Amino acid sequence: MKGLPLITALAMGTALVPVASHAADAELVVFDWAGYEDPAFHQAYIDKHGASPTFAFFGDEEEAFQKLRSGFRADAAHPCSQSVAKWNEAGLLQPIDTGRIEAWDDLIPAFRDMEGFTKNGDTYFVPFEWGNTALTYRTDSLNEDDVRSLQAFADPKFEGQVSIGDNVDDAYALAFLATGVHDWTEATDEDFERASDFLRKVHENVRAYWSDGANLAQLMQSGEVTLAWAWNETATTMQADGQPVAMKLDTEEGSSAWVCGYVHLADAPGSEERFYDFVNATLTPDVSEYLVTAWGYGHGNEKGMSALGEETLKESGFTDPAAMREETLWQAPIGHEMREKMIAEFERIKAGF
Repeated sequence: MKGLPLITALAMGTALVPVASHAADAELVVFDWAGYEDPAFHQAYIDKHGASPTFAFFGDEEEAFQKLRSGFRADAAHPCSQSVAKWNEAGLLQPIDTGRIEAWDDLIPAFRDMEGFTKNGDTYFVPFEWGNTALTYRTDSLNEDDVRSLQAFADPKFEGQVSIGDNVDDAYALAFLATGVHDWTEATDEDFERASDFLRKVHENVRAYWSDGANLAQLMQSGEVTLAWAWNETATTMQADGQPVAMKLDTEEGSSAWVCGYVHLADAPGSEERFYDFVNATLTPDVSEYLVTAWGYGHGNEKGMSALGEETLKESGFTDPAAMREETLWQAPIGHEMREKMIAEFERIKAGF
């Protein structure tokens, strides 16, 4: 879901203008979360082609979905677990030739073989990174008693100190967890109403809905926000800067988990060969170390992850992907009707209704 926006994508009508911070390869356009243009994620591609692909950016997957349906064209895109089936059903994806993915047999089976990523025997998704959305807080402002439960987000004593993402999936992951639902694919209309009511209470405490990791980091560094529902990168990058910020995965209700990766877009205008070169570059073992240590995310390459050693993986909380799925609210593909209700209601809640 998930990135540190360093460049803002520009919208012109229904199209999105590709943006690059340096010389870019026009033969491949990657539609991505900003931050993933980081050359360290695809150095092997640069070594082969002399430049990074051209990158265009989206703020969340619903925005990306609508822009792709409106005619924006790219070669690769970076959706997450809950969106792949929807994008595929809308005709936005083409099958991936897994024989051209060099690390295919080294990918984590719990993600590679997940239901929803294949259809009629074809594969449509290559897992790149995985992680959590969880309670994140300033340790100099809040103590362990304050953050034992996700109910803290709705506690009036934190009015004006809270931030959650401007992202329907993460918002409802929080709300369902806080109201006792750990499998949102089984959520009833009554569960949805309770979750929405919880988000309305959270809204009363929200100082700002963060739009990206950099935005949230600024809010927390300034002390304006002391309690956030955030991705792994926030605690990882802020701790590296010496900030008193921690992520708490073991609240009474738990946390949410997801996997994101790359897809090959239908009617891709660029080079098919370069699409596979790019995806292969993102899956090399050297990316594993960078993704874990600098961003706080797990890598799709199981072999690359294992090479980091048990101690590093344990410290990062990435020892067992299958268990992580079982012990959290897994952001699996959700029914179309429920997801559309979530999208519409979240907009109402943010507007104060």
